[in-house]
Amino acid sequence: MKTYSGTARTEKFEGRARFAGAARGLGVTLLAGGAMLFAAGCDQKPSADVVASVNGKPIMRAEMEKGYVAYSAQVAQQQQQQVQLSNEQADLGRLKVLDNLITNEIVEQRAAKMNLTATNEEVDAKLTEMKAPVTEDQFQQHLKAENLTLDDLKHDIRRSLTGNKLLNKEINSKITVSDADVSSYYNQHKAEYNLIEPQYRLAQIQVTGVPSDQAGNLQGSKATNDSEAKRKIQALKTRLDSGEDFGTLAMNFSERVETASSGGDMGFVTESQLHADPMIYAEITRLKPGQTTAIMPLLDAQTKKAMGYSIYKLVSKEPAGQRDLSDPIVQQAIRQQLQNDRSQLLKNAYFEMLRDQAKIVNYFAENLFKNATK
Repeated sequence: MKTYSGTARTEKFEGRARFAGAARGLGVTLLAGGAMLFAAGCDQKPSADVVASVNGKPIMRAEMEKGYVAYSAQVAQQQQQQVQLSNEQADLGRLKVLDNLITNEIVEQRAAKMNLTATNEEVDAKLTEMKAPVTEDQFQQHLKAENLTLDDLKHDIRRSLTGNKLLNKEINSKITVSDADVSSYYNQHKAEYNLIEPQYRLAQIQVTGVPSDQAGNLQGSKATNDSEAKRKIQALKTRLDSGEDFGTLAMNFSERVETASSGGDMGFVTESQLHADPMIYAEITRLKPGQTTAIMPLLDAQTKKAMGYSIYKLVSKEPAGQRDLSDPIVQQAIRQQLQNDRSQLLKNAYFEMLRDQAKIVNYFAENLFKNATK
């Protein structure tokens, strides 16, 4: 489960302008695939424009459809190709979007009762933070690429900030991880901190010639064919060689949605994983931390044909061997793991409690079921 949001990807921004997170009610949600909850038998049939209600407050079809557009674009981007969904797959996507919208509404109502709704000042401050890395023209271009108005974005920012304030108040502020907890976890999982082979922390800038509705980067920059992809990756390589920051270029131009918003960070990759592509292995293992590779072809896993291009950066390298508990990195990793695990558990329980207390009617789900069983 990810942080409360409005995106396919609205996450906690943490100082980065992560616009792609603004598509409402998707990927980054309160509940990952939470069970649909709907009630039948409403006395008064609602307007066709209403797809659900939470404690009497309607959720409109237009909001669900807007979220669905972002959902389908995200599916296409993840598969790196245009995807024609069947009617059943499309409606399943709408159910997921609506379920997230329902959860968002429940949380917003709870936060309002506790006077935790984000203020206009907080929203404006976050918006300023998001706009800082780009020009006004780039900002407007990105809004257009994401099919968002400024009011849409502010709405999603308010929703995200409000959810975070509620979670911090109700959950995160009540979680403690002691030194004894860290020591106990280490002793029970000591083998996990014995690296049997070297690991490489990598970052990546990726460009493909596969058309997509969304680029996944701050600039909304997307190559649409192989020729454009070659020109784009070569231009980025030239900028890297001239000293520009890898992370900034990745956020603004990389087309890999999973890593672009974090500056291309791929996390740690084991040496055996690198061996799967001898060319990449040879390039990565010759680097020193901070250096980048030449332009590398991105091969299709099945056809082995080039479908794009990548540039990798070696962030750091961890040698094989046992990591001691005295290592600050180990301590921090364990503490964060325990914090995340406890937060995840309490969030799931908390959101289920809120759903149990709410009166939810999912008209869209009811109609789907009735029409399918006629």
